[in-house]
Amino acid sequence: MKALLMMGCPELPVQTAVALYIANKLNREGFEVTSAGNKAAISLLLNSDPEKHYIKKVMDLDRCIGALAEKKMDFDLCFVFIHSDSGTTYLATVKSLSQAKTVAVIFGKDIEPLIKASEGSIIIAAKAVHNPTPLRAQIDGVKSWAALTK
Repeated sequence: MKALLMMGCPELPVQTAVALYIANKLNREGFEVTSAGNKAAISLLLNSDPEKHYIKKVMDLDRCIGALAEKKMDFDLCFVFIHSDSGTTYLATVKSLSQAKTVAVIFGKDIEPLIKASEGSIIIAAKAVHNPTPLRAQIDGVKSWAALTK
């Protein structure tokens, strides 16, 4: 099984911590995890996991979208990190280009409009900027990510 972590601007510190946490859980379930993001998001992930225990494959976000559009790759599960309207745009893009089950990971101070815009996806949401614990509690509530792909 393949999973994608799709990240935009890492403006809020919680994004990197939650991405690493999700990658760990997915790796433990046997997923092949690819992390796609802009240069800053990928740099933060790689610097936070220098021995690549959790983040094994990375790629530029625009290249990832291009490869999805050209049907050169696809995933079973896609986590889109959302803290602004641009995140909901990435979610809509993935939903139109991929067969993946989508998970909207929504965080920040004003999450209600982002939750509404992410309907149709599995939603993990918390008012979180610095502290990943509220999101982690929801992630831990899912017993098996692999079961969601069936």
